[in-house]
Amino acid sequence: MSSTTSREIASQPDVWARALTDAHTAGAVLGQPGDRTLILGCGTSAFVAESLAALREAAGQGETDAAYASEWRPGRRYDRVVAISRSGTTTEVVDALRLVPDGPVRAGILGVAGTTLDLACDESLVLDYADESSVVQTRFPTTVLALARASFDEDLTGLVEEGRTALAAPLPVRVQDYDHFVFLGTSWTYGLAQEAALKIREAAQAWSESYPALDYRHGPIAVAHPGTLVMLFGALDRALAADIERTGARVWHIDADPLVQLLQAQRLAVELAESRGLSPDRPRHLTRSVVLD
Repeated sequence: MSSTTSREIASQPDVWARALTDAHTAGAVLGQPGDRTLILGCGTSAFVAESLAALREAAGQGETDAAYASEWRPGRRYDRVVAISRSGTTTEVVDALRLVPDGPVRAGILGVAGTTLDLACDESLVLDYADESSVVQTRFPTTVLALARASFDEDLTGLVEEGRTALAAPLPVRVQDYDHFVFLGTSWTYGLAQEAALKIREAAQAWSESYPALDYRHGPIAVAHPGTLVMLFGALDRALAADIERTGARVWHIDADPLVQLLQAQRLAVELAESRGLSPDRPRHLTRSVVLD
């Protein structure tokens, strides 16, 4: 793996290991148990926000909403509003945080200190060791999720080693065999499915989709064909897999932690880009941060 994106993907287990040592202190940015919390983001960070909201509620930490920063408007009452932005400069995220009325704590999770978002926050968690130079995000979102899960007392003892083992082996699929990529998840892993599909579009300019796993039968399965690769996040649903395979599509499920599954999907995106003569470091029409006039 020679691209910057590839090297940042490969660094994830080491970055996760560092994050897990700080989890119970750093996780406080998501609020105290019982706080009504809103999590905002754009693009990848919006998908992370959706996953965090599902994880936080499942852990009994309190009611948690997620929203696209570009779409959110004040209305519901919150104790805390958390904005996620790797760059700390995304215009819609900063603007959304400025719309928050007096009262809620304004918190940020970002990769760079001293940025516009950082200065707009009452509290900030700066994961500068997880920041990236690539336009395409990989290790920053997975690190945020690993840290949050550990702060919710999930046992992630084997996560780092699982990641290293996955990286040491070649991908078990030939990307050239497929022209259509589908990612399915449930609960918090639906956010991961959306993120995986985005990576395929960003890096490889390829046809990719994402859905809640059990909703796939409700229409989207109609375009599945022998050139379709369907990746299932989380536990394997054998009945769903059988229905997909009857279309001629291939089901890809990795028996590993969902973050390791996402790491493998990121590798898939890079390999697909390179097989098409594209550089994952230079995605078409994209920059590292969307900053508007």
